[in-house]
Amino acid sequence: MDVSFIGGPQPQRGLGVVAPFDFALDRELWRWVPDDVSLHVTRTPFVPVDVCLDLARMVSEHETLRDAVRALGACEPRVVAYACTSGSFVGGLAGERAMCEVMSAAGGIPSLTTSGALLDALRELGARRIAVLTPYTESVTRALEEYLSEAGVTVTGREFLGLTRHIWKVSYREVVDMARRVSATAADALFISCTNLPTYDVIPQLEAELRMPVVSANQVTMWSALRAVGARAVGPYQALLMDAAARPAEPEGQEGVT
Repeated sequence: MDVSFIGGPQPQRGLGVVAPFDFALDRELWRWVPDDVSLHVTRTPFVPVDVCLDLARMVSEHETLRDAVRALGACEPRVVAYACTSGSFVGGLAGERAMCEVMSAAGGIPSLTTSGALLDALRELGARRIAVLTPYTESVTRALEEYLSEAGVTVTGREFLGLTRHIWKVSYREVVDMARRVSATAADALFISCTNLPTYDVIPQLEAELRMPVVSANQVTMWSALRAVGARAVGPYQALLMDAAARPAEPEGQEGVT
């Protein structure tokens, strides 16, 4: 068969992703990605530890990050994203910045983390008061609140599931029910934490129902990484992905960053 007349394949912009060893939502990440961008995903080494603050520290150790970014270098990505919320907030703002510096030095390319991308997304939305939903234990959830407080973000309410494993098995129904409980507090936005928690299809529903922007860990990671390579994330009816002029107006009495 003569295929010489067929063009392609289409040139791709590579986006490297460093995920924890137990990350199970590769397909969800791809749903935000346009056709001319490819994801190159690698994982941190397995450790026999449940989800907790100790695990967050282990999967964000600098030598682990260096090895992961060097492995991705063979694919020549234009940017590297560390896709783990707890691993990138456990060391506070300084720890998150240090992670980016280590990854950038190892790969010679721009690097970002989920927690850093979250702060960028909140600034983009003008959100200074947020409600938080996590699958974590109370101690890990509290560490997230401390990270946000250090960044000048007020947590108006929280809900957490107390899970230490199998987070990717949480259903959309559980996520929606938790969001309804926590969003009763006055907030500028709702953040759904953990890159192993499925969120893509619930974001539009929750934004319409709660009348506030809803951002999730995987969403902000892909939004930030794609912006870094000059691309736009794909996602219908998600406030973060809209042009500022197209976003719904804030409910009366709620104000974000001016």
